[in-house]
Amino acid sequence: FGDRMRVMGRQLLLLTTLGAKSGKVRKTILASFPDGDNSWLVVASNAGSARHPAWYVNLARNPDRVSIEIGRRQFKVEPQSLRGTERAEAWRRIGALAPGYTAYQEKTDREIPIVRLRGVPGPRSSTNS
Repeated sequence: FGDRMRVMGRQLLLLTTLGAKSGKVRKTILASFPDGDNSWLVVASNAGSARHPAWYVNLARNPDRVSIEIGRRQFKVEPQSLRGTERAEAWRRIGALAPGYTAYQEKTDREIPIVRLRGVPGPRSSTNS
């Protein structure tokens, strides 16, 4: 997953989860927002659908089986759904950088989840420079 993979100015990451129903490995390409060292935010917008995207359900069901590939790095991450003022602040930052997410929120009654993916040290982490 190359260092230059971007859509609308956002760096993309490849999210790997374990299927909530199937138990199979699932891979999803998502726009990401840097959130400090070794941490990224992703938005479970599902383009404003009334349902959460499958990747969000998968990571909620199997939070210990989540990894990402970003640039040339691949590693296990710990997902955390943001709540309250922390979510509100993240939503403001994301909306300023990618206003399309605001339109998605207007299309649905559900609160669109924002998930922090924080890298954790471990055997699945690697850096290929």
